[in-house]
Amino acid sequence: MSAAAAAGTWKLGDLEVNRVGYGAMRLTGNGMLGNSDGPPVDRDAAVRLLHGAFGQGVDHVDTAAFYFSPLRSANELINRALSSWRGDVVVATKVGPGRDPSGEWLPMARPDRLRGQVEENLRQLGRDHLDVVNLRSDGTASIAEHFGALAELREEGLVRHLGLSNVRPHHVAEAQAIAPVVCVQNAYGLDWRRADENGLVDLCREQGIAFVPFFAVSGLRREAAAARERDARVHTVARAHDATPAQIRLAWTLHRGPHVLAIPGTTNAAHLTENIAAATLRLTDEDLTLLDEPDDVDDTDDADA
Repeated sequence: MSAAAAAGTWKLGDLEVNRVGYGAMRLTGNGMLGNSDGPPVDRDAAVRLLHGAFGQGVDHVDTAAFYFSPLRSANELINRALSSWRGDVVVATKVGPGRDPSGEWLPMARPDRLRGQVEENLRQLGRDHLDVVNLRSDGTASIAEHFGALAELREEGLVRHLGLSNVRPHHVAEAQAIAPVVCVQNAYGLDWRRADENGLVDLCREQGIAFVPFFAVSGLRREAAAARERDARVHTVARAHDATPAQIRLAWTLHRGPHVLAIPGTTNAAHLTENIAAATLRLTDEDLTLLDEPDDVDDTDDADA
């Protein structure tokens, strides 16, 4: 059994995947995060990293056409890696937001512009259809018109399955009335539990929808790299399992239910292996009780590890 398979599998529609995947945003370098002071990710190194992930059992990748920096595109790197890989890998992408060539964010696309975004993903990924397309909401009250436009592309065969990102429970109900929803991507982690508070995690479980958290490791730092761990609870559990704090955070996420997937991203091969190995951790009831207690964080210094 591969490391990524150790946490079991879940189905995105008819596509069965290991619960630990890979998030491709960081493949683009710091430019994606609004900085231009970091070195670009070497293309060959990126392909080796992706092949390393696939070799450890990662069989689904999260990406988007708007994951790019001045010199790198996540979709094109994934395309390059998959063209020289013989195994099957499910690619989930996102539409809705956009960025102009300079990297500036654009408003949410109109429903009639979503076809162009889907076609751009198809071109960049070198595919004739997309496995999963997530509509990323901008927080508007209704997503029906946008999701309906994607449902039409699904009927045409350009998209196999549909999902949602950055949504609330009523959005799921609204979308499900139009077409099946196979996954929901929202910010979620030990320090960011709004999806518990509004019932979204439970709703997905009840309806057989994959819940796919992002920022599970970085937490409140969101797009920024995870800071040096300052949560005493996490350190205590990490020592008990001879694991890293990031592994404990990922393991905690996976323990939220068999429908919860993980898509940690990194450009560091050692961190990649550690992230995938989190699938092998089995937290005890005592571990989970401790982690769910109020935190004990010293935030006097927020320097990165």
